Amino acid sequence: MSTYLPAAVGMPLAEVDTPALVLDLGAFERNLQRLKDSLAGRSVRVRPHAKSHKCPQIALRQIALGAVGVCCQKVSEAEAMVAGGVPDVLIANEVVGAVKLRRLAALSKQARVAVCADNAGNVAALDAAARDFDVRLDVLVEINVGANRCGVEPGEDAVALAQRVGACANLRFAGLQAYHGSAQHIRSVAERRAAVESALAKVKRTTALLGQAGIACERVTGAGTGTYLFEAASTVYHEIQPGSYIFMDADYAKNDWTESGIPRFEHSLFVWTTVMSRPSAERAIVDAGLKASSVDSGMPRVADDSVVEYVKASDEHGVLKLNGAAGYAVGDKLKLIPGHCDPTVNLYDHYVCIRNGRVEALWPITARGAVW
Repeated sequence: MSTYLPAAVGMPLAEVDTPALVLDLGAFERNLQRLKDSLAGRSVRVRPHAKSHKCPQIALRQIALGAVGVCCQKVSEAEAMVAGGVPDVLIANEVVGAVKLRRLAALSKQARVAVCADNAGNVAALDAAARDFDVRLDVLVEINVGANRCGVEPGEDAVALAQRVGACANLRFAGLQAYHGSAQHIRSVAERRAAVESALAKVKRTTALLGQAGIACERVTGAGTGTYLFEAASTVYHEIQPGSYIFMDADYAKNDWTESGIPRFEHSLFVWTTVMSRPSAERAIVDAGLKASSVDSGMPRVADDSVVEYVKASDEHGVLKLNGAAGYAVGDKLKLIPGHCDPTVNLYDHYVCIRNGRVEALWPITARGAVW
């Protein structure tokens, strides 16, 4: 992690160096509360996904509002969360390879840790690692509910793998991972809801077959920011895993939320950038390019100007098409809404936390680069 800090506590936002990752604490805290309020009266547990923020300070704030723990995607993320005081982590992904499995087993001595599996050979490897470290690992069978990524097929294949897990002396079958990632950014509410209904049918069939086989399924976990209220209302899911709700990004903003019941979360995460060149009346160049904001889900959006467009990114440059807008002189600073919050966060060492126009804190992004 770099020793350079882009800001100091008490500094006005205008003086914060760029590019910087800025977190509006007011909007962030309102997003935390909105999720909690939207689930009032429901028995579903919240396990937010830490891949979005990679920051134990944020995870602990989520837990303080009722979350049971967090999800991670990698062992290294889980290690960062546990080191930061998070007591309960689900690695909502497969962990493969001897080195990673040893680290996973060692971590389970420090906190409550669970992991997913979709392959019998991997189950055997998990069992061996757990045996070597004298631990008993919780393993969830991941089923493919429509994303066509990881996951054993629902139904008989999932039951067979659950039986494999249950037969291992050092593993415990802890339920099903049933996350429909590709449903999260379906724009239409009706189509998003239909995707979740299809996933629910697969989960129901699998849990029914597990019951017929005498296997208790104590946990069905999944769901994300775009659909979590549908899964929460189903009574099929025991646990939900929204992540991006704390930040929101330009891509999520393209979803239709009307009549979904899901609240409109606010944009709280921004890339703070400086106009570094003004080569023409219609073009300004900012110092936030590909190394400052991920564009895999589209270009960033200028936060406070609906006229100006961010149209092109190269390594260290972002091109703004001004469309007749005034201002944007060399040295001016502005906020960009990232196209995709998760990979954008992974580009920075710190959140510059702002309240009422001043820096209140710098939170280290402890799991930045934790991809192993």
